[in-house]
Amino acid sequence: MVPGPAGSAGSPGSAGSPADEAERVTRAILDDLRSGRHRGVIVDSPPGAGKSTLVVRAAAVLAASGAPLMIVAQTNEQVDDLVARLAARLAEELPAARIGRLGRAGYVPPARLADLPNVVTASDVGGLGEPEVTISTAAKWAYVREGTWPWAIVDEAYQMRSDTLLAIAARFERALFVGDPGQLDPFSTVTNDRWHGLVWNPMQSAVAVLQRNNPDLPVHRLPVSWRLPRTAQSVVADAFYPFTGFRTGTDLGDRGLVLPRRGEGPLDEILDVAAETGWGLLELPPRHTMRTDAEAVAAVADLTRRVLQRGTIARSDGAETTITPDRIAVGAAHRDQVVAIRAALGDLAAPDGGPPADGSPATGQIVVDTANRLQGREYEVTVVLHPLSGRRDATAFHLEAGRLCVLASRHRQACLVVARAGIRELLDAHPSSEPVHLGEPVRFPDGWAANQAVLAHLASSRVRIQGSGS
Repeated sequence: MVPGPAGSAGSPGSAGSPADEAERVTRAILDDLRSGRHRGVIVDSPPGAGKSTLVVRAAAVLAASGAPLMIVAQTNEQVDDLVARLAARLAEELPAARIGRLGRAGYVPPARLADLPNVVTASDVGGLGEPEVTISTAAKWAYVREGTWPWAIVDEAYQMRSDTLLAIAARFERALFVGDPGQLDPFSTVTNDRWHGLVWNPMQSAVAVLQRNNPDLPVHRLPVSWRLPRTAQSVVADAFYPFTGFRTGTDLGDRGLVLPRRGEGPLDEILDVAAETGWGLLELPPRHTMRTDAEAVAAVADLTRRVLQRGTIARSDGAETTITPDRIAVGAAHRDQVVAIRAALGDLAAPDGGPPADGSPATGQIVVDTANRLQGREYEVTVVLHPLSGRRDATAFHLEAGRLCVLASRHRQACLVVARAGIRELLDAHPSSEPVHLGEPVRFPDGWAANQAVLAHLASSRVRIQGSGS
């Protein structure tokens, strides 16, 4: 990781309030943008640090300068969210400014965008007119062959592949790259062994290639996570952000779970532990199982239901709110595990894993999905089926630090992990042995070490379900 400019990064021990520290870094980022000294500015962020808020604020600043701006996001849901948030901000600050939402052929704007007076939609750039801000996915921008913009903002830049950046680089002169280096790497359905060590490896993240070829670009780091509770600060920072760290915007006692109804048994015991510590590990007897471990799936479903049955309340900033199904997420590593958990939850589970893609109101059901699709979302409580539970081996897929980071950092109140005993022994039997490729950047953090760090922390919040193993 390339060090940021002096004073651009914060740490848990930094002086000043979290809000003051975050504002100081944000102003330094905007100053770099306005100065025009660099062709690019990179912003690293921990989970829940306000990446989208920064993107919207920077877009408003650049739009106010009179220079047309393009914004690149990775999914249509991210694009629509940015359009809605930016439209509200520009309506107050620049009432005459327009936003162009560039979509696929036949694109129909979701309900939340359809009636916004400062948003125009089209399937080609020419059909948008000349809006101050044009927003679309990276995949759509790759098909734009005409026009250049003085500025671009790339959201979730660590999840963009380097070949995608190459495809759109001719469209802008300067850019702000915002992303979370601890999350999942760019995804591909094909193996990429043939490209290891090559400078043009398309599976590297856009930011990795950008830094390799432009080592002088400034790197700022957002210092505060506004999502995670203080109970998550040390474990998430130590396991996934060991060289930069971050602090949370809340202190111990500012958030927590309130359980108004008493209960007995391991499910209630683990909820009591989570209410006190912010974490819980429900440990099943050791056993090698199929990927869709029926006992583990049932435990995940039962524990998730128990959160609702006990009338669990989320306490935040002095206010108390009863947790509803749509404020709970269940995460797993594989799609077949997700399908099994949804079936076990029945009508409580949202059939597609979350709110409808057209932006209509949430279903009021529990979100159950993979880490890839939960990335970027936020919930009061998460229930996680550990990627290594019941496995005989520890593959690169299951050890990927980004996957565990996503699963362990979606919550505002507590994270509950369900796993079979024996993961520590599994890790000890499968030490990190990824081959080292010449010319390939060294991966940090190491997935094996990250898993060990998280398990060490969860050991103090563990409740065992007794049974016979095999």
